[in-house]
Amino acid sequence: MPPVLKIYLIYIAVLSVITLILYGIDKIKAINGWYRIPEAVLLSSSLLGGGVGGIVGMLLFRHKTKHWYFFAVNIIAIILHASVLFFLLK
Repeated sequence: MPPVLKIYLIYIAVLSVITLILYGIDKIKAINGWYRIPEAVLLSSSLLGGGVGGIVGMLLFRHKTKHWYFFAVNIIAIILHASVLFFLLK
């Protein structure tokens, strides 16, 4: 496996875990009525590589599931980064 591919996979994994944690924290804040994590932060973390963590966070915490654009952005992010992986494999 090329080193750049390994680094990219680690990057995607770390960002997915961070995004998952952000969704969990935001859900806790929503339940308690505290100051929330901005939607732009959640969506940006998904687009930057945490799309898988975003989808898992939405489903696991049942958070932001009524907003169609969260699903759309996370799916687009997954497709985008899967495409990058495909090109790195060539």
